Amino acid sequence: MAGSSNDSNRDSAGNPQKPTIKLCHQTGQVPKVAPDWLTAHERTRFAGLSGVRAAEFLTSRWLIRQALSKASSVKPDECWPADGRPSTSACPAGWHLSLSHSHGLSACSTQYGSALGIDIEPSKRHPQWQKVVKRWFSPVEQEWLFQEDDSHTFLRAWTLKEAWLKATGRGIAGNLQTLEVRRNFELYGDQPDDHWQAYGFYTEGFLCTLVCRQVAGAQPGSWPAITLLEPPPEDYSLSEAEPLDTHWEPMFHRRIRSKP
Repeated sequence: MAGSSNDSNRDSAGNPQKPTIKLCHQTGQVPKVAPDWLTAHERTRFAGLSGVRAAEFLTSRWLIRQALSKASSVKPDECWPADGRPSTSACPAGWHLSLSHSHGLSACSTQYGSALGIDIEPSKRHPQWQKVVKRWFSPVEQEWLFQEDDSHTFLRAWTLKEAWLKATGRGIAGNLQTLEVRRNFELYGDQPDDHWQAYGFYTEGFLCTLVCRQVAGAQPGSWPAITLLEPPPEDYSLSEAEPLDTHWEPMFHRRIRSKP
């Protein structure tokens, strides 16, 4: 099922069980004065950044508000994340979110009442992937990945693990093997239930992977709503962002089973 941002971007208002993914490109602009919609916590973080990192930070915080607004039907300037790592919303309450940004593209996923994680990577990244697999992956993973000998296959496995760790609230150190990616992308995680789903697709030259815990009432097998938004304006004002036409190509959809 291939799609575009305009034929798959119905937001989850009225269907909050369905996760959404919003993407946008960075403008590269950094205003001289921090936008007034930043929270005090965000202002403190922004003050310590400059250049590309400052633009990346502002773009991701702008995108959080756009994503929450479109998912909840609340105005963008009335949306903001909880302090700390942006994994839940402070307003409107009850939403989980996840951020990823890489090489000028930012992504924000949202879902009401249940955890999720997203990771994006340029499709041609990781030329030295064999060293990563040998050091951090399980023996089962090493065997089939080395047999496949394909950097794109590795990248799918890597983004799955990154998204899984974000969704389960853990860092990389000591946790990469809590999700085992077997041949044909059969997935086994260390969570005690089988309600976890994984989705992978290509768009804008990137591989995007979402891991989410399916909530009661969600339609099995339903793809997330995927939308590329226009980039933030130079002053990062919070007027509602318009969707842009873009093509996305699905790569995989798998259920994550509990490890036997």
